[in-house]
Amino acid sequence: MSKVFVNIALSLDGYMAPEGMTMENPGYKNWGEKWGALMAWLLNQQYMREKLKFGPGGETGIVNDMVRHTFDRTGANILGKRMFDQGEVSWPEEAPFHTPVYVLTREKRDPWVRPGGTTFYFINEGPEQALALAREAAGNLDIRISGGADVIQQYLNLGAVDELEIALAPVFFGGGRRLFEHLNEPGPQFCIDKVVDGSAATHLRYVRQ
Repeated sequence: MSKVFVNIALSLDGYMAPEGMTMENPGYKNWGEKWGALMAWLLNQQYMREKLKFGPGGETGIVNDMVRHTFDRTGANILGKRMFDQGEVSWPEEAPFHTPVYVLTREKRDPWVRPGGTTFYFINEGPEQALALAREAAGNLDIRISGGADVIQQYLNLGAVDELEIALAPVFFGGGRRLFEHLNEPGPQFCIDKVVDGSAATHLRYVRQ
């Protein structure tokens, strides 16, 4: 059966996104600089540079292979409306998913088809319906819960997440959107599966017990 996994970057003080991170406020508390520091490890990987058409170069090795594996294993993505709104104005025309993407939202909207195999579907019926559709679309591949924090929390509270993959970057945000808030008690139980030291982040993998 397909697995449901979270694969995200996290600041050292526990934030997925810095305070005020919107395209309408590009200079707010230097969120762009903070976000760049958080994601530097990923954007320096050869595979990601090729995927985003940044040109040749980039790091190879175990972290690069991990990034490639994340994309290869993913048959569908789920994300929230806030993350989609940010990406709609900042992703390239060929959005970096190349799978069906299910957006949790109250907005009614027709599917948005992008070049390269990405189609965004806007789901008004809640996280369970989005997951059911993602499972059907993914087939034998896995489903990635891409964010933001509130969407990940919803799926953790549903007990639907099988794996957590966290790239812990040595940066501090001092505010923003925390990953682990608003969780039901007792929280989901995970155990450590793997730890990989990268040049700009420590990569932690947890699997559900």
